[in-house]
Formats: sequence, structure tokens, C-alpha cells
Amino acid sequence: MHDAQTDAYGLYLATCSSDKKVKVFDISDNKKPLLIKTLEGHEGPVWQVAWAHPTFGTILATCSYDKTVIVWKKGPTPDDWTNIFTYKEHTSSVNSINWAPHEFGLILAAGSSDMTASVHTCITETRWESVKIEAHNVGCNAVSWAPALQNRRFVTGGCDNLVKIWKLDEEAHKWINEHTLEGHTDWVRDVAWAPCLGQGRNIIASCGQDCRVIIWTQERDQWRRKELSRFRDVVWLVSWAITGNVLAVSGGDNNVSLWTERENGEWDTFSEVNNVPMPQPLPPTSLVRSSHQLAAAKQLDAD
Repeated sequence: MHDAQTDAYGLYLATCSSDKKVKVFDISDNKKPLLIKTLEGHEGPVWQVAWAHPTFGTILATCSYDKTVIVWKKGPTPDDWTNIFTYKEHTSSVNSINWAPHEFGLILAAGSSDMTASVHTCITETRWESVKIEAHNVGCNAVSWAPALQNRRFVTGGCDNLVKIWKLDEEAHKWINEHTLEGHTDWVRDVAWAPCLGQGRNIIASCGQDCRVIIWTQERDQWRRKELSRFRDVVWLVSWAITGNVLAVSGGDNNVSLWTERENGEWDTFSEVNNVPMPQPLPPTSLVRSSHQLAAAKQLDAD
């Protein structure tokens, strides 16, 4: 298993793996996950799954080593799922997907090993507009959108050891590289833009093959970096709590640690879970993102 995600209401769990399949489970009764649908359409390992905001219905995006992105929509019955969009213009593995804040509409970003990121905007259910961006030398491993309280922006992490911030130029109708953040010394494995903290700041977390986690904070037009204590192994995933003040970090040592910022600006860990079963560490690797998902995934492994 490479990824596991619950929908916004905690009713469904989607998983993906190297068997090319995406499985959707009903987890509403909190007892045993019930497999309701196996989505088949990819021709290679499926790296990530991502649920859209429920405003648009029950919609799931998937990306794969087969160079494609697929968007699925649930119909009136639990086992009624339709492929409503397939993107095949990447020329290498699609490693990461992330939905934009729903205030912007139904918009999906993707990062690929072909050195590009792509943005897909749903005009109607049968019409999508897509654009590719030259993002990172060697490849793009991760994408994450900024909160909706500002202009459309997202962040990418790549195999060039860089974190890049992209902003939509509304007049030119194109994405521009607004900032390039340097600090990692090896591949950036994941990036996560924090939900709005209500403090007039933008905060991004990044992690990498170099065993580093870096917190990037923007105040006015400047970004400053703060590195967390060095980790013992490669760090695969960073994920913010919905409140934006707690960061979960997952690494190759099978440990998950929780971090928060103190009043003096220093970041401390306040909880750690050891020997957590992790998805297979293939690039890109994405970990179970909540205790609810982790419990469901453990139940699947037990079955």
C-alpha cells in the first residue's frame, strides 16, 4: 500500500498500491472496513489518492507510475463510480496530487518525474483545462496548495533539492515561479503548506532524502527557514493538522512525531509513535495521514 486517505466526512477510505488498483472502503460503522469498489484504470503502481472537497460531490483523484492522472466520481449508489477525467500528457511517473482550496473551484495540481507540474481545472464535468509548468530538474516529487485567503499559489518539491512557490499571473493567465527556497541537500520528498493560522504568515514544511525537515515562514515578502532537529533516516512525509499549528513528520525509521511552535519561535516535538506500519517507501511515498486512517489501514492489514 502506498497511500490511504479518508474523505472529508470520514465515511470512505481510499487506498492504492503496486497492484495498479484503487480500493474504496466504507468505514462508517467504525468496526470493519467494507470494500465497496475496486477502481481499475491505471496500468502501473498507483502512488497517491486525494479526495476533493465535498462541495463537488464524492470525487477522488489518483496518480500513477503509468504517467496518468485519473479523476473518479461516485454515483447514486456506493459501487457506482465513473472516470470523469484522465490526463495522459506527462511523460514519466506522476508522483503527487493535491486539490486546490474549494473556493477556487475544482482544481487539481500534480507533480511528475518528467520535471513538470500540471494544473487541471474543471470547467464542466466533461471539460477540463490543463497546463504544464517546467518545475524541477530531474523531477517533481510533491505539490501542495496555499490556503484560499490569498491569490492562487502552490508549492512544489523536487529532485533538484529545491522548494518552489508558484503564483498565478491573472493577467497573463500563466503560472510564474514566485520564490525558490534553498536549504535541502538532497531530494525534497514532500511539501505541505499550512492551513491559515490567522497570524498574517504563510508557513510551509518540507522534508527530504537528506533527513531534514525545514519550516519556511513568510513575513512580508521574505521567507526564513528553521530546521527541526536532524532525523535519523530519510523523511518521507510532512502533514499539518487542520488547525495549522501541529506538524506530523513520518520517516524511514517507521516513527511519527508531532511538532509545534513555541512562543519563542522554536519548534519542539511533544509526541512520538514508534514502529508505525508504513506504506512501501517507493518514490513518491505517502503515509497514512490521521489516526482514523491509520486505524482503518491497520484493520485492512489484519484482514
